[in-house]
Amino acid sequence: LNGWTFVDIRDVDLGTYVRNAQAIVREQVQLPAGYSITWSGQYEYLLRAKERFRILIPITLLLIFVLLYMTFKRSGEAIIIMASLPFALVGGLWFLWALGFNLSVAVIVGFIALSGVAAEFGVVMLIYLNSSFQDRQDKGEMQDKADLKEAIMHGAVMRVRPKAMTVAVIIAGLIPIMIGSGTGSDVMQRIAAPMIGGMITAPLLSLFVIPAAYLLWKKRSFNQTDK
Repeated sequence: LNGWTFVDIRDVDLGTYVRNAQAIVREQVQLPAGYSITWSGQYEYLLRAKERFRILIPITLLLIFVLLYMTFKRSGEAIIIMASLPFALVGGLWFLWALGFNLSVAVIVGFIALSGVAAEFGVVMLIYLNSSFQDRQDKGEMQDKADLKEAIMHGAVMRVRPKAMTVAVIIAGLIPIMIGSGTGSDVMQRIAAPMIGGMITAPLLSLFVIPAAYLLWKKRSFNQTDK
């Protein structure tokens, strides 16, 4: 014999509801011998999607690294960006915690999109840093570490205004999704939430952390020259 219970999960994401319901069932329901409970329906699709993401996410990160390597023709810049990506995602995690959202397929999709935007921020920053470095080197003005710092400062400052405009446009486009209501709004909010939170940390990362990592990387060439 089978008994079915259909649940309306409006105003809450599927993962949050099932976790709360499973905890309540474990605490308050004593099943007689021969009885069992199975969580089916959309929850089964959620579990299958998580299994697929365990394969797709590493493949996505590998593709990002390959594209970065093809862009810069060197592994140094690609490693800098890939190593900095987790720091760019911190803002998304904080915002999810503040909203009380749990991990779900929609949230994972939002983080994948945020990773692409953060990588793009890093690529553009490194292009400007390389351009500033190469310009001073061609003019014969790259003599010591002080010149290197000045070149990095010049390249980073040039990206402040364009990056602020980009972040403002992205947040302005996502806020209506966060405050919207109606069919599908709960899913769209969980896609947009990591992006909004990440728009706080990703720009700061590209403006401060990536130039600092670039400085440490380029310092090695000066140290080797001194030796």
